[in-house]
Amino acid sequence: MEHEAMASQHAHTHEAHNEQSMDHTHHGHEGHGGHGVDHSGHEIMFRNRFWVSLILTIPVLLFSPMIQEWFGFSMPEFPGSTLIGPGFAIVIFLYGGVPFLQMAVPEVQNRKPGMMLLISLAITVAFVYSLFALFASPGSGFFWEMATLIDIMLLGHWMEMRSVRQASGALNELAKLMPDTAERVTDNGNTEEVSVAELRNGDVLLIRPGASVPADGEIIEGHSDLNEAMITGESKPVEKSEGDKVIGGTINGDGSLRIRVSATGDETALAGIMRLVEEAQRSKSNTQILADKAAGWLFYIALAVAALTAVLWIAAVGLQLEVLERVVTVLVIACPHALGLAIPLVVAISTSMGARNGILVRNRLALEQARQIDTIVFDKTGTLTEGRFGVVNMITAEGWQEEDVLALALAVEGDSEHPIARGIREKAEAAGVKPATISSFEAIKGRGIKAAYDGKTVYVGGPRLLELLELDLAGDTSRFRQEANDNAQTVVYMVVENEVVAAFALADVVREESKQAVQRLHEMGVEVAMLTGDSQQVADAVARELGIDTVFAEVLPEHKDQKVSELQRQGKKVAMVGDGVNDAPALTRADIGIAIGSGTDVAIESAGIILVRSNPLDVVKIFELSRATYRKMIQNLLWATGYNVVALPLAAGILAPVGFILSPAIGAVFMSLSTIIVAINAQLLRRTQLAAQPG
Repeated sequence: MEHEAMASQHAHTHEAHNEQSMDHTHHGHEGHGGHGVDHSGHEIMFRNRFWVSLILTIPVLLFSPMIQEWFGFSMPEFPGSTLIGPGFAIVIFLYGGVPFLQMAVPEVQNRKPGMMLLISLAITVAFVYSLFALFASPGSGFFWEMATLIDIMLLGHWMEMRSVRQASGALNELAKLMPDTAERVTDNGNTEEVSVAELRNGDVLLIRPGASVPADGEIIEGHSDLNEAMITGESKPVEKSEGDKVIGGTINGDGSLRIRVSATGDETALAGIMRLVEEAQRSKSNTQILADKAAGWLFYIALAVAALTAVLWIAAVGLQLEVLERVVTVLVIACPHALGLAIPLVVAISTSMGARNGILVRNRLALEQARQIDTIVFDKTGTLTEGRFGVVNMITAEGWQEEDVLALALAVEGDSEHPIARGIREKAEAAGVKPATISSFEAIKGRGIKAAYDGKTVYVGGPRLLELLELDLAGDTSRFRQEANDNAQTVVYMVVENEVVAAFALADVVREESKQAVQRLHEMGVEVAMLTGDSQQVADAVARELGIDTVFAEVLPEHKDQKVSELQRQGKKVAMVGDGVNDAPALTRADIGIAIGSGTDVAIESAGIILVRSNPLDVVKIFELSRATYRKMIQNLLWATGYNVVALPLAAGILAPVGFILSPAIGAVFMSLSTIIVAINAQLLRRTQLAAQPG
């Protein structure tokens, strides 16, 4: 029940976050994971308005007395020529500036001043002041600064929308994987081409070689290799035959398949992944919320500094136009475009980097907290190990070659479905041997298998087979058994004519990446614990092999979350990696739940981060991505706020006594430079090398 309560609490928090995002329907700074369409719409709007405004800015600049004075040129004068610059500037304000004003309305309605309100304040103040100056003191207004400020803002927003769209391009790329049509097999055995939207569960589809699979399903006829890289990140094509599941969006190899549809549309694995990516892009991080708050604070700080500037300058020089210009400069410079860009860009890039590396972030806070984790708990079976028996060691008697033993074992165990038999068979197949010729095959209940080979009797079985044949072990074979027993491994013997000719030690196969993952986590200062229902002996053997710090063995499924709590009570920040239904409460209890993608839906629902591949090394990538992302966010926040800390006092005229006054024009240049630096710094995150795959 606790788990459910926590899950629902998590859902409410998430909804609250989303509602908060909806409040800011403006430019997509916060809700940048919203919907691609909205973005590309905004992107095109900002792009078009930028180019038109930029062209209209040319006459504003050319007819500006200040620009003419700076660059030493003059434009032809004629009646009304002084109104050309202001005329074009007014058009720029109405065409390029008004969208910012419209997007500031929700911020005013919600009493949550943010980025849009600051931008609107800057351009409106500049516009109104310049109109006033046009009549009160011609030539002292700054229409050209306002025009270039609007251009810079439009360019910045266009760039931001573009980068956000490219980052959420992962969604669109995933959507493209699904074909539009499918070949459905009719009752009379013919095929008809139908739209994917028309497919229903139970339909039988023909998948031709090289075609995309249009829906999730099960193969009922045929055999082929499927490329699942786009869904699982597994680069090697996966062999599939009757009874195997196929995922919509994957690509068929050379064989022709018939599949029965098990999920369509929103129920498919691909749609689920897309929902996760979308959720991730909508969920906000703490640092992002901090940036929104910073924009709000900056609004009030800008107003306060402007008021203070007005009071002090009026006291110093009296009520002059120059005082108004100072106040306007403060409000124009406070416009924190870099701050608006600081976090969303990093979020967008880290989400897409994660998706490309097989990490699906359901909850942004989980990725952000990953950098604080000091203990990680792995569920053993299916996570650190492959959950299947494999031969980890073997010994042969004098006069017997390994190849001969494996050829004989492959023949004897050829048809058995027992996990141990399968393990021995895989070892033989990996060695590339051909099965020996045997006859009169017979199973001995509870003891093993008996067969005839080359006129001799061959047995394969465990310790109870030796009891039956009344055989004792000596020398190397006896030592081999003792070592295997110490490591909690299962031993299988091959007996030919009452002589033990070989012994195989089998165990749950440890994934080759597990050791590297544990080593990398130790290098990062993270403790590694293992949780398993297996015996203490088996758990200790795996822990020894991998170098694991803490072992919880013989843990009942319902007690897994208690072990996580135990670690948390010691003051540790705990991440849990699991894949089964019984891991769900522990995943929810942990500070961060990480579900292995091949796991069950329940485990995936309980986790903040999902690994598409069942590769423990991807856990290391989560920590590396989290730390790199946080570094970039803090760097960008410091840069963006640092710019304002320096620029606002200068704009207010703090250095006026020594003859330095920051003009709005220079302020606007600095502001755009600050924005460019933040954008470039965010892009540098892409260069972070996440844990390299072995081999």
